Amino acid sequence: MGGFFGVAARRDALADTFFGTDYHSHLGTARAGMAAYDKELGLQREIHNIKNSPFRTKFEHVFEEMRGTSAIGCISDGEPEPLLIRSHHGTYAICNIGYITNANELIEKYFKVSGGHFDAMTGGAVNPTELIAALIDQKEDFVEGIRFVQESIKGSVTILVLREDGSIIAARDKMGRLPVIVGKREDACCVTFESFVCQKLDYEIERELGPGEIVEITPDGIRRLVAPGEEMRICSFLWSYYGYSTSTYEGVNVEVMRYRNGEIMAENDKEQGKLPILDSVAGMPDSGTPHAIGYANKSGVPFARPFLKYTPTWSRSFTPNKQVERNRVAKMKQIPVKELIHDKDLLFVDDSIVRGTQLKSTVDFLFDSGAKSVHMRSACPPIMYRCKYLNFSNAKNDMELLARRVIEELEGEEGIKHIEEYSDGTTERGKNLRRVICEKMHFDSLEFQSLEGVIKAIGLEPCKLCTYCWNGKE
Repeated sequence: MGGFFGVAARRDALADTFFGTDYHSHLGTARAGMAAYDKELGLQREIHNIKNSPFRTKFEHVFEEMRGTSAIGCISDGEPEPLLIRSHHGTYAICNIGYITNANELIEKYFKVSGGHFDAMTGGAVNPTELIAALIDQKEDFVEGIRFVQESIKGSVTILVLREDGSIIAARDKMGRLPVIVGKREDACCVTFESFVCQKLDYEIERELGPGEIVEITPDGIRRLVAPGEEMRICSFLWSYYGYSTSTYEGVNVEVMRYRNGEIMAENDKEQGKLPILDSVAGMPDSGTPHAIGYANKSGVPFARPFLKYTPTWSRSFTPNKQVERNRVAKMKQIPVKELIHDKDLLFVDDSIVRGTQLKSTVDFLFDSGAKSVHMRSACPPIMYRCKYLNFSNAKNDMELLARRVIEELEGEEGIKHIEEYSDGTTERGKNLRRVICEKMHFDSLEFQSLEGVIKAIGLEPCKLCTYCWNGKE
């Protein structure tokens, strides 16, 4: 994943871009970069590895090294960006968030058309941002080039371009899988992934870009270059997991959706007689917590925090590349409140169950701390497909997903034909999936939110939501 922030102003834009980019740190942990335009210095850029250090620590000296009235910044789980490109469009800085599944095909096609080359990374891979720039540069202007990118790629791509005149071009993905919000104040305009950043930096939210929409941002305002398309498939997982709680996308606040989602789950458990006798309901910190608050409020079971994460010195648990390292970091972060665990019947709500490796370690940790029983609820349906649009799970193939591994164990290849049944907890296959996962993970019970429940909690029309990771429908 990744996030970005940009500003075009009548004064120095670096401070706003610094803080605005830092507010996207929850979306990426690998690399971060900033680019700025100054009338005297032209375009400048700085990129740092942030795997073991937060954005603000790496960029705290940027005010001494860069200046500009326009700037963009990005946080990434992937390759270095923004890149500085020189082409027939002039010199510009570019960054993107998304995922290109047909990159090799596009690279080979580019070689045949242009006879050009790319700066290769380890293993011969090409930085996706450089590939996007190469595609843009095949066309006469930025707008035509970006539209060419949107039509050519499979996956998704949302783009920011900082030009050498100080203007910023922002383009939302063709299907609007991720949000792009533009804001305005008297002396500047901004563009952001997370809506709350506008408010924190004193910008009024102007609007959210539509699918495929392209705009030009200057200190004087926001000018539409390409109108939005009619189809949208915004990622439903934004609300379930990786979107920030204080943000609002398509008019739906993340925190409010999560409360509503938890309430729907509790209603379902009560109606189906699946609400256990409990001492407390808790959330797997951090994103599981608001789902759990909704569940507790609706079920009438007290909400509690039986363990907390120690985050001042430990990074996010999925930051290390190796699973064993991720597990160790996760274990070091978990601090129990034994008085709330020992001899207690507990129900935890997690935002999702992907591989399940860290979750099993957490459950073992709870039993080691004296829990009497541990019941689990997932705030979304079983994840059946690796995301091919945003790659938020980092799974390399479907068999890394816990639900798919269990289906393989139960039925082999035949099980793939019955994924819809396995997702449904009322069918025999669905019950078997939950039973086997409980045995593997040491849960006393397990239920998943239904797809209908997630859609109801979000409140948008189903045709506007991407639910591919749950049902495989594009």
